[in-house]
Amino acid sequence: VQLQASGGGLVQAGGSLRLSCAASGRTFSAVTMGWFRQAPGKERELVAAIRWSGGSTYYTDSVNGRFTISRDNAKNTVYLQMSSLKPEDTAVYYCAATRRTFSTGTSIDEYGYWGQGTQVTVSS
Repeated sequence: VQLQASGGGLVQAGGSLRLSCAASGRTFSAVTMGWFRQAPGKERELVAAIRWSGGSTYYTDSVNGRFTISRDNAKNTVYLQMSSLKPEDTAVYYCAATRRTFSTGTSIDEYGYWGQGTQVTVSS
């Protein structure tokens, strides 16, 4: 699976951004997709994940209620709609796909395919 992330940028606190991740290769519709982020000096963390059918999602507590992950299997694309952004959301955001099909996608160890990262900066 090859992944190409886009949509990052600079936004004021309280604003919104939508990230996109286009996938190619393999069976996109059968893998779980996730969005991770990594801030300077911090470990990469899972922000949100969506299973193959799109019916099951996961969010880390700090973004629950503000971010929405979705996928369009017909377009091989996964999205992360980010609203009510805070300065602490500033990070490089990565999309990723699990190595195996039908994975839960709640552990970073399950992910074997990564996009190049897109910078999100939220100013106060």
